[in-house]
Amino acid sequence: MNILFNVMVFLHIIGAAMIVGIWIGQMKKPTVHPRQFDGAMLQLITGIVMMGLIPALDMNANYAKLGVKLVIALVVGVLAFIGRRKYKKGEPVSNGLAQSVGGLALLNVAIATLWQ
Repeated sequence: MNILFNVMVFLHIIGAAMIVGIWIGQMKKPTVHPRQFDGAMLQLITGIVMMGLIPALDMNANYAKLGVKLVIALVVGVLAFIGRRKYKKGEPVSNGLAQSVGGLALLNVAIATLWQ
């Protein structure tokens, strides 16, 4: 079970890198790339799996922190979905939408690392 949890942590970090990395790479011409949506879904799925593994592994958890992270991750997922749809249709993606996806994902990383 510990190996599964560690694999989920690894994939969770990859999801964050997909969102934030593309966001930083697109700073001059902000948009929401379809891979950011993929990263958001990877983060949501792995985060939910990790939350389910916590009791099975008898780990202590800060459920308030996990709840805040889940809400932010859901918002990032919805915004990334909207942005991906616009991107694929060739419609312009607003600067606010693009910045929200990356900024909220970065906020989630900050919460994960700084909130004890």
